[in-house]
Amino acid sequence: MTDKKNLSWSRLDNAAKVFPSTTQKTDTRVFRFGCELKFDVDSQALQDALDKTIQLYPHFLCVMRKGVFWYYLEQTELKPVVKEEYKPICDQLYKSGERNLLFEVTYYKNRINFEAFHVLTDGTGAMNFLKTLVLNYIIGMYGDRFGENVPFLDDTSSLTQRVQDGFTKYYQKQKRVRIRSEHAFRLHRPKRENDDLLIIEGITSVRSLLQTAHKYNTTLTILLTAFLIEAFHQEMSLQNKNLPVSIGVPVNLRNYFPSETARNFFAMINVKYSFGERSGELEDIIKVIKQSFEECLTAEKLSEGMNSYAVLEHNTFIRLAPLPLKDAVIRYARMQSDKGTTAVISNIGQIKMPEGLSEYINLFYVFASTMTQQLCVCSYGDKLVLGFSSAFTSTEVIKNFFMQITRNDIPVTINCNDFNSRGV
Repeated sequence: MTDKKNLSWSRLDNAAKVFPSTTQKTDTRVFRFGCELKFDVDSQALQDALDKTIQLYPHFLCVMRKGVFWYYLEQTELKPVVKEEYKPICDQLYKSGERNLLFEVTYYKNRINFEAFHVLTDGTGAMNFLKTLVLNYIIGMYGDRFGENVPFLDDTSSLTQRVQDGFTKYYQKQKRVRIRSEHAFRLHRPKRENDDLLIIEGITSVRSLLQTAHKYNTTLTILLTAFLIEAFHQEMSLQNKNLPVSIGVPVNLRNYFPSETARNFFAMINVKYSFGERSGELEDIIKVIKQSFEECLTAEKLSEGMNSYAVLEHNTFIRLAPLPLKDAVIRYARMQSDKGTTAVISNIGQIKMPEGLSEYINLFYVFASTMTQQLCVCSYGDKLVLGFSSAFTSTEVIKNFFMQITRNDIPVTINCNDFNSRGV
């Protein structure tokens, strides 16, 4: 196991290098992973669970610092303190010049929230942390009910594996593939005041949606992506039809390159549909998305995308440029890249907890900061949670999306933060 003293400072992984330069109040690069229990949260028991959980993730106890050439993470003696929810969802965690932890655990009634700055980890790492936290909380509160059959998570990864940089491990020097980013349809609507997010949560049945997906001979992820593309289509003017609707899809690289890292290890692919060139029928949208997935979701293609993150690390000019110049270059590159993406859909997938915990857990949910709109999907048992975050005041796209589900005779329960910073 890695000696904790060796964690006194660490470099940002290759994916994380872009986040500090592009973080702003309108896009905090923060995501929230949460669990809704069947009973209200006890704050002291949650603090005890957090104290126990962080022992498995000591590398999360860090602050971000600026160097001459790079940002880096520095170990800190700061300890996380559980608080009742007190600020908007996915609000800023990193502020330049401030020494504070890059994650936070809060609660509100029966909900436990884990928010993290994307520099620290990705969706898989965040969900594993939350699952451990929730398990420790339930054991701490109700441990006597389990007797000798104390539940546990099937996770044997060591600290060395959790802190490993997957991008460095699998980097292969190869001819750089230049990826052209064509402009995509972008929604232009008034932004919300104070730069907070509109949060809308839909809860529906996994079983029912899977039946609909099977009717179209496709997967749940592809079906939801098709629904999202059609939702934007309904807001397009005739002159916009020449622009494709392009949906960004984060991909967990651990499914293609074995790794137990709790740091960032993901890639982004884009699936596009042009309503000006194709029929616009749902079956055709599904067909195009399926073809895109088949072409992009291979180890070879993902390796090309993964290596593109390594440009900052291996390009001599960029590597030697002072940090202010790097910031400017990365911000410009991000701005150009954003023009090629309409929205993002992130499917965390099915969340599994030890047997017997369904008595205490109602559902899990995920939200992410965005400058436009993002949909995060996860499920627990038969409850599928669709978490929309939006920088806009309007809800047309989100309404269009949910209406496509209800048209298939699938009921959806809708929750909204309704301009309230206390949560959904």
